[in-house]
Amino acid sequence: MKRLLGMEMIEKGLLEEMGLELNLKPWATDGGTHFWEVPKTAFRSVYDDQPNAHKKFMEKLDACIRNHDKEIEKMCNFHHQGFVDAITELLKVRTDAEKLKVQVTDTNRRFQDAGKEVIVQTEDIIRCRIQQRNITTVIEKLQLCLPVLEMYSKLKEQMSAKRYYSALKTMEQLENVYFPRVSQYRFCQLMIENLPKLREDIKEISMSDLKDFLESIRKHSDKIGETAMKQAQQQKLFSVILQKQNNVKFGKTIYINDRILEERNEIVLKPVFEEEDENEEEVLTVQDLVDFSPVYRCLHIYSVLGDEETFENYYRKQRKKQARLVLQPQSNMHETVDGYRRYFTQIVGFFVVEDHILHVTQGLVTRAYTDELWNMALSKIIAVLRAHSSYCTDPDLVLELKNLIVIFADTLQGYGFPVNRLFDLLFEIRDQYNETLLKKWAGVFRDIFEEDNYSPIPIVNEEEYKTVISKFPFQDPDIEKQSFPKKLPMSQSVPHIYIQVKEFIYASLKFSESLHRSSTEVDDMLRKSTNLLLTRTLSSCLLNLIKKPHIGLTELVQIIINTTHLEQGCKYLEDFITNITNISQETVHTTRLYGLSTFKDARHAAEGEIYTKLNQKIDEFVQLADYDWTMSEPDGRASGYLMDLINFLRSIFQVFTHLPGKVAQTACMSACQHLSTSLMQMLLDSELKQISMGAVQQFNLDVIQCELFASSEPVPGFQGDTLQLAFIDLRQLLDLFMVWDWSTYLADYGQPASKYLRVNPNTALTLLEKMKDTSKKNNIFAQFRKNDRDKQKLIETVVKQLRSLVNGMSQHT
Repeated sequence: MKRLLGMEMIEKGLLEEMGLELNLKPWATDGGTHFWEVPKTAFRSVYDDQPNAHKKFMEKLDACIRNHDKEIEKMCNFHHQGFVDAITELLKVRTDAEKLKVQVTDTNRRFQDAGKEVIVQTEDIIRCRIQQRNITTVIEKLQLCLPVLEMYSKLKEQMSAKRYYSALKTMEQLENVYFPRVSQYRFCQLMIENLPKLREDIKEISMSDLKDFLESIRKHSDKIGETAMKQAQQQKLFSVILQKQNNVKFGKTIYINDRILEERNEIVLKPVFEEEDENEEEVLTVQDLVDFSPVYRCLHIYSVLGDEETFENYYRKQRKKQARLVLQPQSNMHETVDGYRRYFTQIVGFFVVEDHILHVTQGLVTRAYTDELWNMALSKIIAVLRAHSSYCTDPDLVLELKNLIVIFADTLQGYGFPVNRLFDLLFEIRDQYNETLLKKWAGVFRDIFEEDNYSPIPIVNEEEYKTVISKFPFQDPDIEKQSFPKKLPMSQSVPHIYIQVKEFIYASLKFSESLHRSSTEVDDMLRKSTNLLLTRTLSSCLLNLIKKPHIGLTELVQIIINTTHLEQGCKYLEDFITNITNISQETVHTTRLYGLSTFKDARHAAEGEIYTKLNQKIDEFVQLADYDWTMSEPDGRASGYLMDLINFLRSIFQVFTHLPGKVAQTACMSACQHLSTSLMQMLLDSELKQISMGAVQQFNLDVIQCELFASSEPVPGFQGDTLQLAFIDLRQLLDLFMVWDWSTYLADYGQPASKYLRVNPNTALTLLEKMKDTSKKNNIFAQFRKNDRDKQKLIETVVKQLRSLVNGMSQHT
């Protein structure tokens, strides 16, 4: 039995014999005997449970010990003989063992001597094997490091060759694949530490390349835009030609004026075809003009570096700055078409680049970004064009500006940008274009009027007649029947003005091209602009012409005749517009030309000016009158100034035969009335103090000549003595003084059937007082002659009566 401190090992059987039934755990074995671990609590229970428990336990323990000793003794007795036999055998073997030991020792010595050389060779072999193993290890390590070094060398080559995107991919492979294999080596750590610097270098270099690219496209944006606009223009013109060919092929009528299409082809297509024939160059694209690789590289590099957002923000910010610079026009842009062309090509180049970037990159620019940028640019463009176009006074420049805007809009529309606001702007510019056309044609009309001789057009032969008819649709059967030479009633300005009106329509139509408007809208625009030309420009020029001092009566008559023929030509102008637009005049919304009112107003103004100038001419002749108001006897013939005036009026009224009848009659009546009024004012002039009877008789001879002129019917169409009534006031007044029939005048005054009904008492009183003063001055001795005294008394009596009559009239009034 074995004992340990705090823990006992006891045979299980012994414990059972002692009557201890405990929960024991096996602890150890000894030759088949099992020992069990007895907890201290088990022994404590032996001592604590019963008063004599310890004594009983000790007694039983001694009994168990004695039993075990007996068993051990029996076992020893049983094996003793075998033990003795074994000792005897060992003693016998001792001698052989000693011999064997000697032999083994000798053999070992011989082996040791023989193995010394082997040991040396073996050590050499071991040393070689170690070296071989080290070499193999070095090779393995070098094979592991060589790919890393090769990749790093490749990285350096890529950096030198500026293949930065490939360099970044190589860095990723180094970091993810190669460096983990050799991370324990110092050179690897140095490489790892150098990679961030290389990445920063790549970012800086790629950003520098991007800046160079942005600067390059800023400089070459006009070339890019020019190429894009030329391609869009060629495509559009080829489409127009193809459409025309199709229309001709299928027998359709083309109503757009051939002249304009031919002019446009001559201006645009011919240079294009010549350039293609001479150069035979392929059509250039934006990729041919711009190297976008810096953008792609920079985008890929920043994408690989995970900093794509920074690159996008920088690119968009820089491009917005460039957009503002591109949209800023030059101060003198409105002076030449080249200024507008550069402005448009730069803008087109900018947005062509942005559209290309939009379609070939993923997310660098978006459609929303380009739309926002375009809307900002469009507002600026419209404001700039609206401001600068207002300075344009040349219609050709405005037309070229319009063509540039159309090409500009078509080009950007082809790239998906909305351009409706540009076409709305074109309608504003169209109004300005019409204003510049009106100003230009005002100068043209003025030149025509200045160069006109204001005489009928002489026609010598049939060829000249056809030439005039080809310019102006003149129709007059009577004149056509006349033989050559003959004269057309109008002057040269009529066909010239008619041609210029058609040229104006052509010019106005040019602006309407390519505006994507229907034929009805084009027809309406043409008619409205033509109406403005007629009602404002031509009418104003005619009125100014009529008011010019150097325009005489003959010229005014010719102007009236010209306006009559121009008015008749308006119908043909309407047909001309109809043939261009193919819009019938019977359409409800078709605007009519206002030629009737325009030329009617001009005729009325010319007629009024004829009346005014005719009266002025009469005044000039009347101012030549040199009456001797104190003469005692008349000369017996009319005054020279009056005869000259009458001859002048006869010649003038012969010219009036080409005027409408009422105009000539009105002019003749106005002239006679003005002459009568002027003669009456001459008699009643306040500066004229005295008039003799001889002067009255001489004046009467002049009035008789006026009456004879009126009765000779200088202008046909007057009924009876209508024209003579213009002198009725003078005639009755002079008859009253010539006959001296004052009693009849005073007795019948105010009666409808009075012989001197048109004689005003005030007029008679004024003239009579002048004669009274003359009688007093010239008849100093009248008081000594009874007849003279009686006449003087009669004059005084009549004067008193006339004054009483005049005063009565004043009080009644």
